[in-house]
Amino acid sequence: MKSILGISAYYHDSAACILIDGKIIAAAQEERFTRKKHDSSYPFNAINFVLKYANIKLSDVDQIIFYEKPFLKFERLLETYVAFAPKGFVQFSKSIPIWLKEKLFQKKLLFDKLKTHDNNFVSNKNIFFSDHHLSHAASAFFPSPFEEAIILTADGVGEWATTTVAVGKKNELEIKKEIHFPHSLGLLYSAFTYYIGFKVNSGEYKLMGLAPYGKPIYEDKIKKLLDIKDDGSFRLNQDYFNYATGLTMTNEKFNNLFGSKPRNPQNEKITQFHMDIAASIQKVTEEIMLKLARAIRKEYKVKNLCLAGGVALNCVANGKILKEKIFDNLWIQPAAGDAGGSLGAALALWYTDQENERIIDPEDSMKGSYLGTEYSQNEIEKELKSLGAKFMTLDYEDLIKKTSNNLSEGKAIGWFQGRMEFGPRALGARSILGDPRSDKMQKNLNLKVKYRESFRPFAPSVLREDSSEWFDISTESPYMLLVAQINSNKKIEMTDEEKKLFGIDKLNIKRSEIPAVTHVDYSARIQTVSKKTNQRYYDLISKFKEITGCPVIVNTSFNVRGEPIVNTPTDAFNCFMGTELDLLVIGNCVLEKNMQNPFLEKDYSKEFELD
Repeated sequence: MKSILGISAYYHDSAACILIDGKIIAAAQEERFTRKKHDSSYPFNAINFVLKYANIKLSDVDQIIFYEKPFLKFERLLETYVAFAPKGFVQFSKSIPIWLKEKLFQKKLLFDKLKTHDNNFVSNKNIFFSDHHLSHAASAFFPSPFEEAIILTADGVGEWATTTVAVGKKNELEIKKEIHFPHSLGLLYSAFTYYIGFKVNSGEYKLMGLAPYGKPIYEDKIKKLLDIKDDGSFRLNQDYFNYATGLTMTNEKFNNLFGSKPRNPQNEKITQFHMDIAASIQKVTEEIMLKLARAIRKEYKVKNLCLAGGVALNCVANGKILKEKIFDNLWIQPAAGDAGGSLGAALALWYTDQENERIIDPEDSMKGSYLGTEYSQNEIEKELKSLGAKFMTLDYEDLIKKTSNNLSEGKAIGWFQGRMEFGPRALGARSILGDPRSDKMQKNLNLKVKYRESFRPFAPSVLREDSSEWFDISTESPYMLLVAQINSNKKIEMTDEEKKLFGIDKLNIKRSEIPAVTHVDYSARIQTVSKKTNQRYYDLISKFKEITGCPVIVNTSFNVRGEPIVNTPTDAFNCFMGTELDLLVIGNCVLEKNMQNPFLEKDYSKEFELD
């Protein structure tokens, strides 16, 4: 038995994973344990979890690999300062002490941290460092169902690379091309995330969700910021940006181009201007991704595409690549961001460095991305009793029946089942569920349960065999990473008066038979659900279909704004008691809100800061 521990840490979304003989056994993000969203600290809890789940001590692990190379990052910091000097001294002077104290000696830092898990761990243990984008590429290709594929990765920045093209075949993977810092599609998108008043490395998905409310009228102005070639390669004009040398993403010249300063989320509301800016940068991002996809298909003549890196979480752009049929098949790593780097680094070590044979799973080898913690029925009941929770325990059939009936009556339900998801999406293990037929569900879930902006869309979970009847999609989308249009026969066309409405005024218009998951442009971020990967969730949606005729339910992550997805039964109960959720279904236990002790209620509306 050979084991590899993969670690990502010290930037954002720290995580750990473990492979046994090349098989993915467990993976989790540190934020789920510490309750700090996007936690970047050493993943002590995540490492403890994956070791425990694999039933192995750290001292018995064969190899440990870190997802990037700190020395190359330090080289970029120095060279960037030299290239832009004397600009950037303030940022340089702030970051250098941190590097000299901690990051430059990351190998020793890792050894010291690793020793805290196991007294028998020795510091001469085999420890390796992967390239950041190689880790992303490996995370996308090796778990994919393809023997051969092109892999496109794009994010903010790794060591130097921001965008890479690789080719994978069997157990081999080679990066062919790179775009280097400061030219970055991820940082371009993050600059507009910052400009609209959302948090960088957190609020990008909000920018994507806001885009359909606007019109891309600033597309030409955005194209003054960068030079896009026919093959999708690009260069950013650094005169407009501040991220390479300063403490903000954009500068005064950027503000003057668009005629406004960055929005202050504390005292400025989102206006039509911000919606139009969001629509414009989303359109430019899609154009670049489409050009890149067309160019690499033409050059390498491989029919399969894999995606990873933070930009691969832009499911609208992914949906456009799919719709254009540039590639025959598309697969996206569900933990596409830095958390997935822990997995990719371990897989790259197993396959490319150690040349082990790759056995390809025709579905994929991510196990539905259900790779995290799980709790037995006894553990759940014991924890709930210790919290003072009132619950009933049902058999399987009654549990599914009661939950689906409550869904059909418009109740909002916390659903905590099986192993936690790895990656940013809730996929029916740590989810909040609702009835998509309700025209009030989106607004109610946003304002009363999630405590977040009312414009934010929700995703539909649909039975795999029914997906093409409801959505314009012919492929599976198990990881909620593809956007497609609602089928025309399910749409409710807007009246002439409704068509005249702008921006957020469109929110309350009933646009389809499933308005709670239909965005203002008639699109939806789809999760297809199969019996093989999540039978309990599949059976719930099937029973809901039996009752209502609708094989779709609302699925959003089980958390409130600014909080990581719940991990433990205690997390789930706290969120249940701090929001207007009606029902909590956890294992075989069902908790009704009106049966709980009111003294256990929590004020969650101010618990977590805005993301």
